[in-house]
Amino acid sequence: MKKYIRLHLVIILMGMSSATWASQLLIPMDEAQSNHMKAYGIAYWVLTQELEVDWLLNFRGGSFMVERLQGIENELIIRGVSYEVISSAQANQILTAISSPSSNMDVMKLQQFPRIAVYSPKSKQPWDDAVTLALTYAEIPYDVIFDDEILNDELSKYDWLHLHHEDFTGQYGKFYRNFHNYTWYQEQVREQEALAAKWGFSKVSHLKLAVARTIQAYVAGGGFLFAMCSATDTFDIALAADGVDICHEVFDYDPADPQAQQKLNYENSLAFENFILVRDHLEYEVSNIDNLPGSRGLREDEDYFRLFQFSAKWDPIPTMLTQNHVEVIKGFMGQTTGFKTRLIKPDVVVMGETKSIGESKYIHGVLGKGFWTFYGGHDPEDYQHTVGEEPTDLNIHPNSPGYRLILNNILFPAAKKKRQKT
Repeated sequence: MKKYIRLHLVIILMGMSSATWASQLLIPMDEAQSNHMKAYGIAYWVLTQELEVDWLLNFRGGSFMVERLQGIENELIIRGVSYEVISSAQANQILTAISSPSSNMDVMKLQQFPRIAVYSPKSKQPWDDAVTLALTYAEIPYDVIFDDEILNDELSKYDWLHLHHEDFTGQYGKFYRNFHNYTWYQEQVREQEALAAKWGFSKVSHLKLAVARTIQAYVAGGGFLFAMCSATDTFDIALAADGVDICHEVFDYDPADPQAQQKLNYENSLAFENFILVRDHLEYEVSNIDNLPGSRGLREDEDYFRLFQFSAKWDPIPTMLTQNHVEVIKGFMGQTTGFKTRLIKPDVVVMGETKSIGESKYIHGVLGKGFWTFYGGHDPEDYQHTVGEEPTDLNIHPNSPGYRLILNNILFPAAKKKRQKT
């Protein structure tokens, strides 16, 4: 009987020991991680379960730490995400090391999952979008919204907005020369003109300006904006050209203002200043903000950009947005590949650049109570993505450093504010 009681006590103590010493799950984000992309999806999923996530900035590539619960562990296994079971003592050792004033690390507590919207036409486009590919692969839910929803004041439903491949200047991406006889281009023109007329605008450029202004107000009120490729510079150009006709008559049926360049108001834009418009309707550029492929002087095997290192304790926002398992990331092109550093406003934070050619790839700024991030290029794992090309299969790139930058932005709002329950 005594042996039985002792054995029973040993079993109980072993169980207590297991609960005490193996109470955290560490999701590493360094080279030990088998699927960085889906790890972000796990962090988002944990937040949807009304649980907290510790984002360990600059610790093993920006690792996540969560309470050890069977449901979370099961989800990690199902999604193929690497994790480590650590004791409370080990977790405390990590947190102590991170808190040291001598370490460039910090803990950002994520508490509330962000509601995500992607600004994109509802009709099929002849190109894909890296953000929707990343969200889908990481299993992070999102809504697709477009001009109707924005002008109907539905942005307040969302914490985070991504601008899909879009031209906010009303010039249809400057695709006229190569694609104006294509069915998809003609359908896009008809759809946009009909939408403009529906909202009482005489031109598509006026519709897009109204949308850009609404998005700008959304950010100023506390929203989070993320844009890639042509949705970055055309957004800023549209705001700077408020009240000025910069469109050739092939786009809006009347001549552009010959004094358009002189009338630009750079105070209206978020990121760029002193840029020069490209007036030729046959040229595949909107301004000189973008570094043209022929002028960059880089071969594909030479094209890389470097992430800046920020102080985790003093600059937590850019630190969050640059979490990665590498510092040097291979470049990739797009309609807007990268931004000329000399045309970026001085208060903008450059987070990634190719310094040798004066090109910034990844930039961030504050507007009122909100934040915005611009990322040059179209697809981090397709160097020169072309119209009509098949979308990238992220099953082949589960550890993509370039795609990780996108997903950093998706978790960023979870650390900024706590949404009231409805």
